Amino acid sequence: MTGNMIKILLVDDNPTNLKVLSGAMSDSGWMILVATDGERAIKQAEYATPDLILLDVMMPGIDGFETCYRLKDNPMTEEIPVIFMTALNDTVDKVKGLNLGAVDYITKPFQQEEVLARVGVHIRLRSLSKKLIQQNEVLENKVQERTAELMDALNNLQKSQVQLVKNEKMSALGQLVAGVAHEINNPVGFIAGNLSQAEQDIKSLIKIIDCYQKEYPNPASHILELSEEIDLEYLKQDVPDMIASMKQGTDRLRNISMSLRTFSRLDDRARVQFNVHEGIDSTLSILKHRLKANENRPEIKLLRQYGEVPAIKCFPGQLNQAFMNILSNAIDALEESNNGRSYQNVKEKPNQITIRTYLLDADWLAISIGDNGCGMSEEIRAKVFDHLFTTKAVGKGTGLGLSISREIIEDKHQGRLICHSVVGQGTEFTIELPISPGD
Repeated sequence: MTGNMIKILLVDDNPTNLKVLSGAMSDSGWMILVATDGERAIKQAEYATPDLILLDVMMPGIDGFETCYRLKDNPMTEEIPVIFMTALNDTVDKVKGLNLGAVDYITKPFQQEEVLARVGVHIRLRSLSKKLIQQNEVLENKVQERTAELMDALNNLQKSQVQLVKNEKMSALGQLVAGVAHEINNPVGFIAGNLSQAEQDIKSLIKIIDCYQKEYPNPASHILELSEEIDLEYLKQDVPDMIASMKQGTDRLRNISMSLRTFSRLDDRARVQFNVHEGIDSTLSILKHRLKANENRPEIKLLRQYGEVPAIKCFPGQLNQAFMNILSNAIDALEESNNGRSYQNVKEKPNQITIRTYLLDADWLAISIGDNGCGMSEEIRAKVFDHLFTTKAVGKGTGLGLSISREIIEDKHQGRLICHSVVGQGTEFTIELPISPGD
């Protein structure tokens, strides 16, 4: 007998049935195991897993139905096909057995050819099932191997894409923002011009209305009713206020447009003289909506401590992007530090961003951007410039902002970007730049 020989477990309390079946099946080259009751059958199936079980329904102790139920409820034996042997012709009993997981029925008295044929069919099905499981395992292993290869390829592609993003992002962003600024500027100019004219026309209309009211203090009843219906006196006060508010809005749009133009300067081919204070201010103007008070906190305090520093030779559009990334990170850190704090608590210890500019020596200047947020652990601080590293939730950050900023500062401008952070106190990024770097 070899390890590959088909094993069949016969379960019957009748020695004659066991003898007949054993003889017929042994001639077919199968290894026959025998059990005379359900309990022994279950133990035998666990000990020497058969390829198929022929199970008598009517037995002392636990019957065939209960035995089948236990076999199918056991992970060690649940996959073994079970064929019931019974003298019962009741369809209900057969359905019951099939519902318990049996694959077939053999009716007593046995017909040897039928028994061998049915067992042979299910043995082949069992063999095919095993081969299918093995093939699936092989395929799963191959899929895992291929997946690992694809993951390696994806990681390599991501690294390449990161490099491409860093090379192209500034140019694309600059062109986009410059285009937006241009598109904003034209309609804003048109609206502002019309508002000025509308303001003068409304003042003239109000003068005429006042004049009519003085000249005709007792107008006709239908005119008086219409005046009350539209609340003329309120309109005379409210419309000029509305015009003034609209003019403030257009002024704000003009300032944003100017900030966008400063922010997106498309001068990446050669370094130009640039006032870093203008770059920082234009970036802050774009981020103004994020600094404003909201339902969770008061306005983020902004402390500018600008020193007397000269203009530097740089790529302004790229440098502004670095300012944007670092300032956005500072705002994110403050928002995170507010989790679990009440509005009043934040008000008592307000969020603050401090920006300092100063000279390191005659050839270098520094720009420091610090927040009083939750700070970072040393472990996180060590990874903060790594490509694709982020502590933000999915969809909240790409892990590219600070790594791009570092390349802008260190590779494009021969400067240094340094991070200092203390847990519970805040984080400070310091940009150190040469005033006149060598090309």
